[in-house]
Amino acid sequence: MEIGVTSFVETKPDIETGIVMSHAQRLREVVEEIVLADRVGLDVFGIGEHHREDYAASSPAIVLSAAASLTKRIRLASAVTVLSSADPVRVFQDFAMLDGISNGRAEIIAGRGSFVESFPLFGYGLHDYEELFNENIELLMKIRDSEKVTWKGGHRPAIHNLGVYPRPVQNSLPIWIGSGGTQSSAVRAGLLGLPLMLAIIGGNPMNFAPLVELYKKGAARAGHDVSQLQVGSHSIGFVAEDTERAADIFFPSTQYGMNKLGKERGWSYYDRSSYDAARSFDGALYVGDPETVAQKIIHLRKHVGITRFMMYVPLSTMPHEQVLRAIELLGTEVAPRVREEIAKWEAEKE
Repeated sequence: MEIGVTSFVETKPDIETGIVMSHAQRLREVVEEIVLADRVGLDVFGIGEHHREDYAASSPAIVLSAAASLTKRIRLASAVTVLSSADPVRVFQDFAMLDGISNGRAEIIAGRGSFVESFPLFGYGLHDYEELFNENIELLMKIRDSEKVTWKGGHRPAIHNLGVYPRPVQNSLPIWIGSGGTQSSAVRAGLLGLPLMLAIIGGNPMNFAPLVELYKKGAARAGHDVSQLQVGSHSIGFVAEDTERAADIFFPSTQYGMNKLGKERGWSYYDRSSYDAARSFDGALYVGDPETVAQKIIHLRKHVGITRFMMYVPLSTMPHEQVLRAIELLGTEVAPRVREEIAKWEAEKE
């Protein structure tokens, strides 16, 4: 069971002062967060790609590379790379370079993206949303599996027996499929035999269990070894010494972020009752003291089949010290509890 952190490197206004942090400052802060996550024993840190004013990381590989030489063990992933509007050759090259700098710790989590700003920015049409992703994931996997590539698609110039360099340290650079929870994306990941990262950010996480089973059935149908497949959860959360303190600290920024995005997407107003319901045991927020958060993650592993848990923190802008403390507690208090309990549970099943 792997435990890690996801960050979108947000730069929304400070809740109390209204001051907007510079992109440069937030980028430097997230590098510190990655270094701390490595030091406290977390397994993976993921950086999301966005092309908006309120997010600072347009290129996850660059941020992760800044942290690579400062860390020793932690795996470094995108979360996600918006593959539909990216050149798979350049994506592979960037992460192969990250793999070299980190000595074999890079991963790509590829997705279609929940925002669409990158499409007009890079000259793509939203009517090609699905087709672009399907073509690009095919090419990305081909590049990963072969040094010399011959390929032809409908949106990118063809490649005729050309090498793609540098090659990564890892024999096979890990590529995950990031999914918002649609059946089609779960089946796609299964048929391709790729690990699946689910964005479990609302509702009851147990509702994702059938999706995981669908993913595994697709993989089995395509002849992949289901026992080797990994399933991850990207879930919003925050850890403090006391559950009520954690809830009170994390609510203002969460409410701001949810309502800002809600205005764009037509969601209902997010208030304290919505928040408290979501942080209940059956909710999708992993907010509380270490024991509370650990038990929710253990429940997710046992009943949904999650093998990697990624805590998305912070949501919106929070004081850097609070984020660092949450990461420290996740690594030193939550992760050991989860690993010990899951190890016992798995031993009992044998």
